[in-house]
Amino acid sequence: MDLSQIKLVATDMDGTLLNSNHEVSDLFFNLFKELKKHNILFVAASGRPYYSITEKLDPIKNDIIIVAENGSIVGKNGTEILSTPLPNNNLFEVEKLIDKHNHIHPVFCTKHKAYFKNSSDGFIKLLTEYYPNYSLIDSIKEIDEDILKIALYNHEDARKQIYPLFNRFDTEYKVIVSGKHWVDIFHIEANKGKALSIIQKQYNISSEQTIAIGDYDNDIEMLLKADFSFAMENANSNVKRIAKFNTKSNNEFGVETILEKLIEAKKASV
Repeated sequence: MDLSQIKLVATDMDGTLLNSNHEVSDLFFNLFKELKKHNILFVAASGRPYYSITEKLDPIKNDIIIVAENGSIVGKNGTEILSTPLPNNNLFEVEKLIDKHNHIHPVFCTKHKAYFKNSSDGFIKLLTEYYPNYSLIDSIKEIDEDILKIALYNHEDARKQIYPLFNRFDTEYKVIVSGKHWVDIFHIEANKGKALSIIQKQYNISSEQTIAIGDYDNDIEMLLKADFSFAMENANSNVKRIAKFNTKSNNEFGVETILEKLIEAKKASV
């Protein structure tokens, strides 16, 4: 595996770059300094909102490209590159279905803020880990800005408890399991892969010069845009089937292990 020609690294956040405590390691920030020295572009691609990603990566937020809300919004240093909000059709139908099931806790995501339902009060502390800027509402009628994504949380198993109820909307929206506890609903044409393609084109970087790393279904399109695609050890079977390579788990510095190999390859090629 020759990584000497790599110019771009794109990685998921939760379950990938972040450990199980939702932390970024000091080792990663040290390795990032080396990536900069070798002019390697770094992309943080997540289902998280833009402001949550910048919070987690605050020391380097002005030096990276952020793909947030599963590709619904892309930006660099505060400048918006892409925004793809949900169409309004059927949003109230989605809300009605949510309201019928008290085991589902929705997050309505806009560019600068998330909206939780008042009925989810017992789960608000948990939800704020991912969506720290929020307001409480009773209905989406109270939201007066574009909704980029609807994230649905279930504390047991999202694939079993949420996805079968909402996949009926998949002709109009993208409905995908994004984690053990999450199903995300967003624009049918938005995904991390499309966002990565736009970045590759803008910076004249090929798939042969790209590393992508992920762990869940919402990472698959991104992995397909990279010749060097890696599944985390903790990744689900869909991702492991798609990825060409694998690495250690998010609690064993799986991303950092790849970056160390990349930096070694760059130094050896000088």
